[in-house]
Amino acid sequence: MSKRTKPEAEERAKGDTLTEVLRVGARKLLTQALEAEVAELLEMYAEERDEPGRAVVVRNGHQPEREIQTRIGPVTVQVPKVRSRQGKPVSFRSTLVPPYVRKTASLEAAIPWLY
Repeated sequence: MSKRTKPEAEERAKGDTLTEVLRVGARKLLTQALEAEVAELLEMYAEERDEPGRAVVVRNGHQPEREIQTRIGPVTVQVPKVRSRQGKPVSFRSTLVPPYVRKTASLEAAIPWLY
């Protein structure tokens, strides 16, 4: 059994720190992109108002957090929700994080090559 030298251990710790920084950055960028998508949807319905003058389509919190497997490891996301104050349902479907997606397309394409 060989012992790791100090420089190898430090290099590995730096790599893990870098990966964590990349994950945090990816999560922030994804959150910003999701907020821009939901803002675009709300802008489409901005003109629609109910009797008291309130917006018909409004934000309604977030879906539960879920992890998406990426090449840099799992990235946790929370997709925003919207609702309609009138009878017709309105739902937010992100183009970046579609429902039920748990892996990125590039990761799914790589999996068959691993076998």
